Amino acid sequence: MENTHPILDKADIERIITRIAHEILEVHKGADNLTIIGIQTRGVFLARRIQALIKKVEGVEIPTGIIDITLYRDDWTRISHNPVVQATDIFFSIDGKQVVLVDDVLFTGRTVRAAMDAIMDYGRPDRIELAVLVDRGHRELPIQANYVGKHISTELPETINVLLTEHDGIDKVIMEKI
Repeated sequence: MENTHPILDKADIERIITRIAHEILEVHKGADNLTIIGIQTRGVFLARRIQALIKKVEGVEIPTGIIDITLYRDDWTRISHNPVVQATDIFFSIDGKQVVLVDDVLFTGRTVRAAMDAIMDYGRPDRIELAVLVDRGHRELPIQANYVGKHISTELPETINVLLTEHDGIDKVIMEKI
């Protein structure tokens, strides 16, 4: 497609996830009191990859959960009268924990705000941090990521599409002009 531009390939994504996992461990001085929560859909797969790398480095399997933000969105009634709600699985207490929220693309900040609202329904963490594969700018809310794989300058009519093997059969990130 002439409107599609490759941004990251499989090797790039692997390097980024490895770097983010190491940055998290460096900031937290290990994996104690740490949890990871992936935002449906692709944030879940990225969270699991980070969890696996932390286990490989620290020898500890940190609790990792899944959050769906559909009903917490401020625009869900505009999107559909019958929203598709996916699984939320936070099987551990987040009270007093260091939570790293993981998503694929940070754009307006509205998804992250919704995810934080949802997390607070499960308890009161000591801290919530954000890790994203791509930050494309254009914030509508004052939200920034603590861990960013790649900053990509975009125009509003462009989209960033993250494809991951677990969901799409391939690892790559592309920018598409609509």
